[in-house]
Amino acid sequence: MLDLGAILQDVAALPADRPMGMPGAFYTSSDQFSWEKKTVLQHGWHCLGRQDEVPEAGDFFTVQLLDEPLIVVRGDDGVIRVLANVCRHRGMPLAEGAGNTKRFTCAYHAWMYGRDGALLRAARMENQGFDAANCRLHSYKTQIWKGFIYCCLDADAVPFSDASAALDALLDPYETETFRLVHVAQEIWHTNWKCLVENFMEGYHLSVVHPHTLHGYTPTGLAKKSASGPGFTSYLANYPDGITPRGSGAKGLSAQERQRSTLFARFPTQVASQAASLLVSLSIFPITAETIDVKWTMSVYGDDLDADTIAERIALWEEVNAEDRQKLERMQRALRSQHAQSGPLAGDDYEGTIRDFQLWLAEQDRIFRS
Repeated sequence: MLDLGAILQDVAALPADRPMGMPGAFYTSSDQFSWEKKTVLQHGWHCLGRQDEVPEAGDFFTVQLLDEPLIVVRGDDGVIRVLANVCRHRGMPLAEGAGNTKRFTCAYHAWMYGRDGALLRAARMENQGFDAANCRLHSYKTQIWKGFIYCCLDADAVPFSDASAALDALLDPYETETFRLVHVAQEIWHTNWKCLVENFMEGYHLSVVHPHTLHGYTPTGLAKKSASGPGFTSYLANYPDGITPRGSGAKGLSAQERQRSTLFARFPTQVASQAASLLVSLSIFPITAETIDVKWTMSVYGDDLDADTIAERIALWEEVNAEDRQKLERMQRALRSQHAQSGPLAGDDYEGTIRDFQLWLAEQDRIFRS
């Protein structure tokens, strides 16, 4: 039986110029996944979507984060809350999908909750110990960053915002928080959650896996490592000279910023691509060691892109995601092999972001084992 915790520490301790990947069991072991659920996933900040998915009071959507069914809802006061999607009576889910509602009413016994989670009505409750004030829906810690909604299942979690100044500075010129939502999609992938983080965050595969969809704009040879820090990493997918710009974007963008896609990960489970006029984010919801629910959103800057161009971009990203999914699902099967051992990683510009992820995972592992 491999001691994956010890192997992770050994890999993280390697010299920066001799990085190695983790063995296949790191991505297939149910024991490893159970440990991650209790540690980095249970205590991490997860992106649930964009704030303009719930623009009006009563707008909501539901999501499953680990074992917790959640409702993301904008209240009458304009505040976005993440509530437990579990009736306080007998545990029935209160909502499905997305929509707008004045009240959340349980389909089992008609208990009714306000948009802030307060219990408003419990018909025929004559139990002398019943107190409506003690039957609110649980409210999880949330924060909004760059227009994204984040939630942590740990009631004692510290907000990440103070630790990401370098990532803020990288994205500030794009005015990410002003981008408007144009597409949301969700599907099940048969791969480990860490495999998708690593895949999205390295430019080494771009020209090989995406020869027709991405290579022309973001060839592997122009990938450059960028800012990293506590809980995040990034790289720049630069466009070749003379390529047609993909929209103007914010007025304060430099020529270099307009001629690249800035890819970033906020650990543990968000990866995103920020370009001048287009923002694509993938939220990864781990289900098992080898299954994830992937929600991806596309947002655009103002009126930079017309309806036809937006439709083309959606179709392009559907193809890109399908290409990545096909490769990752094939790899997942092979990672179960006894011969799926640690292999050398490419240089910093190509797979240095994977090392950043390893270092973060190793640090978290040390903290939770201490």
